Amino acid sequence: MVILSKLEQNPVWQKARSSYIVILTLLAIAFFSFQSRDALHVLLQVLSDAYIAVSVFVAFTFMVFYTLEAVLKLDTKALLKKYQNIQVPIAAVLGSLPGCGGAIIVVTQYVRGRISFGSVVAVLTATMGDAAFLLLAQAPKTGLLVMAVGIIVGSISGYIIDKIHGTDYLRPKQAEAEEAKALEQNVLSPLKVGVFDMLWLVLIVPGFAFGLLSAFQVETVMGLDAAFYESFLLYFGALGGFLAGAMWIYTSVFRVHKKGEIYGISHNIHISSEKDHPVHRVIQDTNFVTTWVILAFFVFEMTVHVFNIDLQALFSGVHLFLPLIAILIGFIPGCGPQILVTATYLSGAIPLSAQLGNAISNDGDALFPAIALAPRAAVVATIYSAIPAFVVAYGYMWFFE
Repeated sequence: MVILSKLEQNPVWQKARSSYIVILTLLAIAFFSFQSRDALHVLLQVLSDAYIAVSVFVAFTFMVFYTLEAVLKLDTKALLKKYQNIQVPIAAVLGSLPGCGGAIIVVTQYVRGRISFGSVVAVLTATMGDAAFLLLAQAPKTGLLVMAVGIIVGSISGYIIDKIHGTDYLRPKQAEAEEAKALEQNVLSPLKVGVFDMLWLVLIVPGFAFGLLSAFQVETVMGLDAAFYESFLLYFGALGGFLAGAMWIYTSVFRVHKKGEIYGISHNIHISSEKDHPVHRVIQDTNFVTTWVILAFFVFEMTVHVFNIDLQALFSGVHLFLPLIAILIGFIPGCGPQILVTATYLSGAIPLSAQLGNAISNDGDALFPAIALAPRAAVVATIYSAIPAFVVAYGYMWFFE
């Protein structure tokens, strides 16, 4: 108790407490995984899925966004303030893009005090995550329809929420203040690419290509045996996921300012500052997202594995409840359950109303970093997304099915 009391009084511990809790949890997961062959396979699969299905797309989105900011010298804060009346639909459009990178950027800008809470609701409402790749690949017209509905519903929901709660609702003020302080002090160093940074960059390029192939359900390339290609992806992705998590852990423990202040805009999570080089920002923020996704993926997969849960069996019930079931599955963080819903729709087992309900209610992998950066805002925004999901799903069922 004395040790815990002293830790709570330590300013470094106070700032990094959540990071250390995550690190200890990840170490416990690693220890547990090596006690069982099945658990170890689940861990490798989780590392691979997190990297191939999430990290590479998040890195690409960050690279585009941060590079444009640096090259064009965009003052994002001034730009967003100038066009604050259309922040909500812009957020909805970013959320509708396949993958979760756009949603993560919106949540980051919200934490930094630049966009409204309604924009967070809009982006999470419009986000379909990696399931959008599958839908666009196999039913492009339906995919575009779902994306359009997400943008419209997200925009309307965002404006309504801002009208009810105001733009600063549930914003973590301490994070915004620390970002402003970091910008004033210009504490971050110029570009210095180390050995692990270089390895990270080398892996991310083919990783993005493999991610696209996997998203569009390509099972092999260049005539390779499908089983060999699947095994290669497993270990390649696991290496990338492990590297990202290990680098984030190292950053969280050792990247401390000379005065004892930890870099980052949040009081408990390390993400990059705008004064950092774009390459550093991409690596650091992608690693941050990857680590939380790995943690959440493992908990979900082990729960399904241990309790033998069959999500697809849930859709064998009464037709009337299919949209509701799909909406409830949308609340499960991550893209895995949502991809399952989309695959079930494509097989003809559930109607479009259920697919629409799931697409609106689910937040994909964007929910993990959102919870890490602004937990109360993320949870409330997710709950709010259930209302339009229910209205749209059952409205479509009533009028068209």
